[in-house]
Amino acid sequence: MHVIGTAGHVDHGKSSLVQRLTGIDPDRLDEEKARGMTIDLGFAWMKLPRSGATSIVDVPGHERFIKNMLAGVGGIDLALLVIAADEGVMPQTVEHVQILDLLRVRRGVVALTKVDLVDADWRELVQSEVGDFLGATGISDAPIVPVSSLTGEGIGTLCEALDDALTQIAARPDFGRPRIPIDRSFTMPGFGTVITGTLAGGSIEVGQELTIVPGGVRARARGIQVHRERVNRALPGHRVAVNLAGVTREEAPRGLIVTVPGWLDSTLAADVDLRIVREAAHPLQHGMMVTFHTGAAEIEARVLLLERDSLGPGERGWGQLRFSEPAALVRGDLFVIRSPDATLGGGEVVDPQARRHRRRERDLASALTVLREGSPADTIRAEVARRGNLEERELMSRTGLDRAAFESLVERLSRDGDLISLGDVILSPARWDELTGRAKGDLEAFHHEHPLRPGMAREVLRTRVGLSLRAFGAALARLVGAGIIVDDRGTVSRPGFAPTIDGEAADRAARLERVLMEAGLTPPGFGELPTDCVPDADLAHALHAQGRIVLVAADLAFARSAFDRVRNAIEEHLRDRGTITVAGARDLLGTSRKYALAILEHLDRQHVTRRVGDERRLAVPGG
Repeated sequence: MHVIGTAGHVDHGKSSLVQRLTGIDPDRLDEEKARGMTIDLGFAWMKLPRSGATSIVDVPGHERFIKNMLAGVGGIDLALLVIAADEGVMPQTVEHVQILDLLRVRRGVVALTKVDLVDADWRELVQSEVGDFLGATGISDAPIVPVSSLTGEGIGTLCEALDDALTQIAARPDFGRPRIPIDRSFTMPGFGTVITGTLAGGSIEVGQELTIVPGGVRARARGIQVHRERVNRALPGHRVAVNLAGVTREEAPRGLIVTVPGWLDSTLAADVDLRIVREAAHPLQHGMMVTFHTGAAEIEARVLLLERDSLGPGERGWGQLRFSEPAALVRGDLFVIRSPDATLGGGEVVDPQARRHRRRERDLASALTVLREGSPADTIRAEVARRGNLEERELMSRTGLDRAAFESLVERLSRDGDLISLGDVILSPARWDELTGRAKGDLEAFHHEHPLRPGMAREVLRTRVGLSLRAFGAALARLVGAGIIVDDRGTVSRPGFAPTIDGEAADRAARLERVLMEAGLTPPGFGELPTDCVPDADLAHALHAQGRIVLVAADLAFARSAFDRVRNAIEEHLRDRGTITVAGARDLLGTSRKYALAILEHLDRQHVTRRVGDERRLAVPGG
């Protein structure tokens, strides 16, 4: 199925021609009927012998309603340019064709209307004028068909010309990423919110979960119609009306996008390839405010020229658009920019999630050229090499691929050594080497500063290298697998490192062990120890890690031999009796409640015992 869009000056007979072709009056508003002038978009359809069911979007021709025209022509396959024989090419004829050129509409048919009002010589003169005008446009080969909506002259020939042109247009591809730019939104009693638009990029089905972008409002396709007939599934290229469940009309206005969740993000800045129309009245200046039109959206934007101070009529250059509100864009989207009273130009979205650039930034133009012209693989290689690391979602947006295709390509490029994939972050090999060196350097510095600690906490290293939780997990697995880092239950260290207790620390440790051995089951707390054997936290944990003492609390330790006797006695009691309380442990060990409680809590942490109410049991029954 294809979509035809009308174009042309006001009062050249677009709506009358559509009604003659289809039997449907596209002017649906009372004001339009009263004034005899199209104000907003109208919709109709017909069936052609070879092309089959065909949609028509009828647009207003008056310059005051150009924004409504722009909301309708973004999804068309073929332009039906309407020029009245009694007036010829007029200002809005020129502007509408400029817009068609900017949106790369390359197929067209010209209907030379109202031929019943002119004689043969005038008709021939106007037809020649139109041919000359078309020569410099993107539809230069469009056939010119004289017609009269009043008498019916030429209508059959026009249908044949439309059918011929449509058969040369390929069906729209299905990328699995459906988008419906909302060009109309209304409420139907008993049904709720209905939106209309031209479906592109994928199919949708009744019952499917959908989302509205920007905003992220979730909805469900309660029903779908194509040309007022209910369908269970709509395909790319269909003009659709979708009944959305769970959404108000205010949540789905013209200009937003209906799509499937999980792939389309809104943006506030996009890098673009700009082209200024030859007929522009003035240059496009750096920093200028414009209205940006794509799909059915109209958004205020500021233009930042990346290489020049201005672009004159007919010129082309790189720019960045900063939007006044979020826009839903995909790489390759075409757009038009206007000043308040004229079309200035348009272009193509190259990077829909643009970062800020320095003006005249080195290598920026070549990078944007790769984004515009290269394959997804070229784009990934170039962006990763240039930026060093990018979030996976950001890079996927630049390629225009869906998640499955993107992940498959990233996997292949990873195998080829072009990039390093760390879950939600993609790194260049150079950035990976830098990250590896930083991790090794941070660990070496930590070991030097804290020689008695077994290593650095995993989370501390993650913060220092600046990776997300998911990316750090993948990075750590690679580092451990390569033998660069040792990870022991959340503590990371360099291979072969072990805490070294020497010098004054060794003397202090020996004195501490003697005191604890002599104290047996009632060791003094660290605050009660003689000054020459009080350990700092690092020394205490190092001695505990080496098994020379057992640290049951931050300021309380037992000699290893004494604690082993305690543990054996409690385990034997539990195997015989099943349970023990703090008071029972106190009596069993012949010590105080303070020591009994500290011992049991330590055994709980070591998963030797488990607490059930006021009692302890063996963590592993019979163990």
